[in-house]
Formats: sequence, C-alpha cells, structure tokens
Amino acid sequence: MPGAVPSSPGVSARMSRQNSRDTAPEVAVRRLLHASGFRYRVNVPVPGLPRRTIDIVFPKTKIAVFLDGCFWHGCPQHATHPKANAEWWRVKLDKNMTRDVETTGHLVAQGWTVLRFWEHEAVDDVAHRIATIVESKRQGANHPSTAS
Repeated sequence: MPGAVPSSPGVSARMSRQNSRDTAPEVAVRRLLHASGFRYRVNVPVPGLPRRTIDIVFPKTKIAVFLDGCFWHGCPQHATHPKANAEWWRVKLDKNMTRDVETTGHLVAQGWTVLRFWEHEAVDDVAHRIATIVESKRQGANHPSTAS
C-alpha cells in the first residue's frame, strides 16, 4: 500500500519471502488429488479479474479451489492482528477478505462452483471433499436430467 513503512527490516524481509503459490498445504492437496487420478490446472487467472488466480482448477466441471492462509485471509480461528503498524495491517487484511468475497461472487455468477479451505484444515479431508464434489459434478454432467 502506498506510503506504508515496514515496522522493521526483519519484518519486511520475512513478509517478502511468504509464498503466495505452491504453499505446503496446496502441494499436499494436489499430490493427494493427483494420486487419486484427478487432473487439474494450477494458479489459473480468474476470468475477468486481473491479478487474481485460482489455486486449483477443474475446468471441465468449472470448479475453483482456493486454499486460504489463516493470517492473510482472516481465518476466524487463527487470524492474528499485528501490533506494529496495526492500522495498516487491519486495512490490508480487510481488503484481502473483501477481495475474496468479490472473487467468489464473480466466479459463482459465471457458473463456477467455488470451494474455499483454510490452510489449517487436514489435507486428507480437503482432498477428499474436493474429490467428492468433482466426481458429483462429473456424474451430473454425464446425466443432464440430474439436478446440480
């Protein structure tokens, strides 16, 4: 954000090293899905919204999966609120959460199923839930009379 000053060079360096893609939970979930025979695309741009990407995409079934970090996306269980530059961080994190809601709404309006998970969720459970929904959508696509 313009005009923001890092609270310290150490904090600035630490934050610049944060992965925004291929995080440990993302990679673990993708490995489980791939091992189960699922194929997908990763880090796909959100159609019509510049500078936003979807973590895991199943294009044929129009399923978009986001694995959100607890700190960056405001997890109700694990979000923390930095004391240094508190106002700047509050605004930054609020914007992230607003952008998440906007992105989800945009995709849903285009007919996508949007799945959001927190980084703290068990990867086995996340992969299973994704697989179940993908399979359900695939079966629905094969049987037009089935309600989605």
